[in-house]
Amino acid sequence: MSYGPSSALQAAIYQRLTGDAALAALVGGGIYDSVPPGDTTGTYVAIGAEEVRDASTKTGRGAVHELSVTVVTDEAGFTAAKTVAGAVSDALTGASLVLARGRLVGIWFLRAVARRDGDGTRRRIDLVFRARTED
Repeated sequence: MSYGPSSALQAAIYQRLTGDAALAALVGGGIYDSVPPGDTTGTYVAIGAEEVRDASTKTGRGAVHELSVTVVTDEAGFTAAKTVAGAVSDALTGASLVLARGRLVGIWFLRAVARRDGDGTRRRIDLVFRARTED
């Protein structure tokens, strides 16, 4: 197994999301590589948790990453959050990301969970993607 490309994968995902025009039109600069501190308002996207498993073969080291990207909004209803989540999914699913270390074999949408967050005034969607890397 190699956890080595994990940081490079996160950086490439962040770069892809911040460089996506459709997503930027929806959230502006509200794209973070961690949840912003304090009480935030509006709509934002944050790269979240990651689980990594060995996917090495006889010919090389590799890993499968299950990583989350979270959409949070204080807009009423789920429509705004789902629109942003769709843009995140469009930006990442099947993307050809160039990593500073290792190589991305592929990235796929795995699942999403939509729910009310906190006191019920916020909507949150956690999208989970599966990425396969080789080092």
